[in-house]
Amino acid sequence: MQIDPELSRTVLVSTKLDTKILQFTRASDVEVFLKPPASVLDGCLLGNSPFFTSVPSGRVGSGHEAIFRSNEEFKKAVSLREVEDVALLEEKLGRSLSKDERSRIGVSSLRLFLEELLQKRYIESVPLIVSLLDKEHRSVTRKLREISQEISSLDEVKLKERAHAFHESFLTKLSLLLKGTVVVPPDKFGETMQDERINGGSFTGSDSFQLPNKMMPNAGMRLYGGAQYHRAMAKFRLVVGGMKCPPITREEIVNACGVEDIHDGTNYSRSACVIGVSKARETFEPFLHQLGFRLLHILKRLLPISVYLLQKDGEHLSGHDVFLKRIETAFTNFAESTEHACRAKCMEDLESTTRYVTWSLHNKNRAGLRHFLDSFAGTDNSTPTTIIGNIQATKLPDSKSGNSIVVDSSCSGQSQTITEMRLVDLLDNTLWNRKLAPSSERLVCALKHQIFHGIKEHFLVSTELKFNCFLLMPVVDKLPALLREELDSVFGDDLDSIFNITQLKHSLGLRKRDLEIELKQVQRLKEKFREINEALNF
Repeated sequence: MQIDPELSRTVLVSTKLDTKILQFTRASDVEVFLKPPASVLDGCLLGNSPFFTSVPSGRVGSGHEAIFRSNEEFKKAVSLREVEDVALLEEKLGRSLSKDERSRIGVSSLRLFLEELLQKRYIESVPLIVSLLDKEHRSVTRKLREISQEISSLDEVKLKERAHAFHESFLTKLSLLLKGTVVVPPDKFGETMQDERINGGSFTGSDSFQLPNKMMPNAGMRLYGGAQYHRAMAKFRLVVGGMKCPPITREEIVNACGVEDIHDGTNYSRSACVIGVSKARETFEPFLHQLGFRLLHILKRLLPISVYLLQKDGEHLSGHDVFLKRIETAFTNFAESTEHACRAKCMEDLESTTRYVTWSLHNKNRAGLRHFLDSFAGTDNSTPTTIIGNIQATKLPDSKSGNSIVVDSSCSGQSQTITEMRLVDLLDNTLWNRKLAPSSERLVCALKHQIFHGIKEHFLVSTELKFNCFLLMPVVDKLPALLREELDSVFGDDLDSIFNITQLKHSLGLRKRDLEIELKQVQRLKEKFREINEALNF
């Protein structure tokens, strides 16, 4: 760190002059030493030239190692050393020192220069000191007046009025933060997406994948209040909306089949439901808890920001720590209980959509499902059908020759036989046979995807709606009543214990006494320096 880079407040002193004089052999060397070239010295140097001093070596004291027994003896030695230095310099130069040169030699010359400089600076600073004392006098007077007013306001009626005013101001600041404001410094109270993730938790699925912050608009901006709430909800929509249905294995499909309570046949639609709702519950439930924790963090941050705004506008109840602590506790409990209740509602909704499959809700895209099934229906090795002219014919496998036999379905007897055979094959593939065919596997996967994405769409919409209605809105329409109840509870208690009236009066009395003493001191200094200033200007 540079203290005085321009040397405008620096005095250059060359010490041990007595040892340096002996090193010079020519008078010109001494001349250069006493008057260095202008290029060597900075023009802003105090005194425009160095000072040269010598101090005799030796300690001052009564010990055996001390050379000087008293300070006076040491001062005499310093003066004698100064006379000897002047004599040696004149001897080396072959002439007497000029008045200007003599004023730079010795400790006494340095002391005289510093005293004159100090006196000059002091005289120059007197008008400024008078101005500063006037300002300090006004400041102390204002503080004394404020403390006197605060002491006079420490009665029950005025305390209740101030508490109600604080209540209204606090709610106004909360509403302002939710609606949006720019009076709060973002560098002090704002959070980037990275800060929010560290302090409020991240949106992480079962695969521990986290969406990069660069995918989110305004991720690097330091937000607070309603803007931060909206960004967090948008991040939730982006992350959950991009979730894909987890893959399933053939083992999971077979294990999901199980046995019914009345038969041991397979039910692949039930298997798809079991797998779909299980995967959906496993995927979305962590996000619900993470969203609640993150939004609760954002709501809790409103409290210190509101206090900052109250202090900024002079509406804060300073000194009443117990009362402020109760308000803070009431707000925190309200935020936590409201978030818990809202999350419980969302959890109940998620449980209902993952407990019972309603196809009108879960199967949102029937056309897509039909297209998906049609894409592989023709590749199935079951008994395919062909259309020949206006006659529907069915190809039946010939077990002996391996060739297909075309049967005219216009014959009612043969048609009924073919239908029964196809029904038997269908039952054998889907009900009686536990060997999982590719077509059955694809069918279960298709149904599972439909169920999963139907639940996801419903989960996204209902969760955002419920958090807006049952977490955000209560801050606007329920918190005022709760804080009003807390105020009524406070007023029902002993006000002295809540507002620390006795202790506060005592501490304010001490501060008032200290300020009165300080005011008298400032007044005396102010008058003294005004007299000095008038004398200097006379």
